[in-house]
Amino acid sequence: MSNSYIPYSAIIDDITVETEDASLKTFKLVIENEEERMAWRHNPGQFAMISVPGKGESPIGIASSPTEAGSVLFTIFKIGSVTTALHEMEKGERVGLRGPMGNGFPVDTAFKGKNIVIIGGGYAFTTLRATIAYLLANRQDYGHITVIYGSRSPGMLLYRSELEQWAKRGDISMNVTVDRQAPGWEGLVGFVPTITEKVAPSPENAVAMVCGPPIMIKFTMPPLEKIGWKDEQMYFSLENRMKCGLGVCGHCTCGPLYVCKDGPVLTRTQLKGLPVEF
Repeated sequence: MSNSYIPYSAIIDDITVETEDASLKTFKLVIENEEERMAWRHNPGQFAMISVPGKGESPIGIASSPTEAGSVLFTIFKIGSVTTALHEMEKGERVGLRGPMGNGFPVDTAFKGKNIVIIGGGYAFTTLRATIAYLLANRQDYGHITVIYGSRSPGMLLYRSELEQWAKRGDISMNVTVDRQAPGWEGLVGFVPTITEKVAPSPENAVAMVCGPPIMIKFTMPPLEKIGWKDEQMYFSLENRMKCGLGVCGHCTCGPLYVCKDGPVLTRTQLKGLPVEF
């Protein structure tokens, strides 16, 4: 776009309720102007700013793969005034869309030819969904793909129909877990770090993406380190208070870095150079 502060006008083309408590919904947005829609390009791991007139705007990770052309998916957690307003909107209404922003995962460079390990928890799985869809659409470019995804309960799992479809494929290993046993659940039970230790994904010719709550990330690191994963092999997607999305306002500063501009994807090597709280 010619002015990065001016959003595209986008139509809500579809809404999917993802969780049993309806706290997470996936919005399919279509940019109205055809030229702007065709010009949209993003990488898995990037985010965008979604705005609601009179309410403000909020940074949301892009849940769709670049290979899914024509629309952009966002899975939105109802947590604040902007996201609450979005949850109250209906199909056919308009929102503003600025982006794409940030750097995303290096799927076309550092990840090519590698075995891929994807570790996610909670609603942070949204950008990982975009990454999985991209990897599967370009399956010949990558080695073995291992996914470890956890949620509090079966009813809080995202993209359940896709999880089932991926599990039926022979070229991706799906390890979906819930924190505690629930009626009717026949999958894995245990926290993500525990399941990671059991799966023990090999670091040989591999990269890992780890996204989720800070506590999950903290306790997932020791199992990976124990089996030989190096800092430069591990990629994280950070969250911070982003306002402008362009590295201008300073709201998302982490030491010398801006999450919205230099991230949100960083290697663990980069993270170790940041203040201890990150």
